[in-house]
Amino acid sequence: MTEIVNRYLTAWNTTDDEARAKAVADVFTEDARYVDPLADVTGHEAITALIGGVHAQFPGFVFGPVGEADAHHDVVRFRWGLGPDGAGEPPVIGADAVTLAPDGRIALVVGFLDKVPA
Repeated sequence: MTEIVNRYLTAWNTTDDEARAKAVADVFTEDARYVDPLADVTGHEAITALIGGVHAQFPGFVFGPVGEADAHHDVVRFRWGLGPDGAGEPPVIGADAVTLAPDGRIALVVGFLDKVPA
């Protein structure tokens, strides 16, 4: 459970386009769907582009875990924060529930935004 969360956050923290595409392919199935209040995308290319858009909107910010992950069956849920590295409480906090495919990669992400800047 901790490993998949770490791999997921690593993909979200990867700023180099080529490295990010590889990280996404490593953690998501080819037809993975990512859905949150602001996005609904499917597939490696779309997820990679979505992450790039977040980096463009929040340059220099990093994702990190908030609290402990919880899991049962093939579902893992966890909270995350997005903000300047090492700077107190992040300005953006959310929670994701991910469904794992049999190969251990993520097939579905359902995300929620708990705290966003005005």
